[in-house]
Amino acid sequence: MPRLSATPGQTVGPFFGYALPFEGDSELVAPGRADAIRLHGDVLDGNGAAVPDAIVELWQADADGRVAQQPGSLRRDGWTFTGWGRSSTDDAGHYSFTTLRPGATEPSRAPFFVLAVFARGLMNRLFTRAYLPDDATALEGDRLLGSLDPERRDTLVAAAEPTGYRFDVRLQGEGETVFLTYPGH
Repeated sequence: MPRLSATPGQTVGPFFGYALPFEGDSELVAPGRADAIRLHGDVLDGNGAAVPDAIVELWQADADGRVAQQPGSLRRDGWTFTGWGRSSTDDAGHYSFTTLRPGATEPSRAPFFVLAVFARGLMNRLFTRAYLPDDATALEGDRLLGSLDPERRDTLVAAAEPTGYRFDVRLQGEGETVFLTYPGH
């Protein structure tokens, strides 16, 4: 039986700029909600220039550390927290989510957001985490952060702000964000 050659890869964009966004995609909770926070940042290329046509997806646990299992992520009903959202970058490469502060999924673990980045020129989406900086002990005990070179750990820790957190994603070059691979990805 002859061996078939692999099909060449294709980049993941830029067609998604008009095909994937939907109304309310970046609002996991209503902006006026009392416990709402903002997670935002910039997607930057290897030269530090803004990537104006990227999409950032977010997955997270709720405030109690539970991972949402309810269907309907694309339908925001105002009541169900699905733990999933999507934000397009603007012309300045900026993305923003209105969401809840995630709780730790395990006792004594650091809470985090899971992010996936789709952008022109990428052969596949990139996965990373944005850890919350609020508990230094939990960050020090995190298995993933502990497995990284100390100089690289900071690329996975968001900066606290009065209304939430800032997390910039640098796709390559100096200060490149640590990206993760998952089985089957």
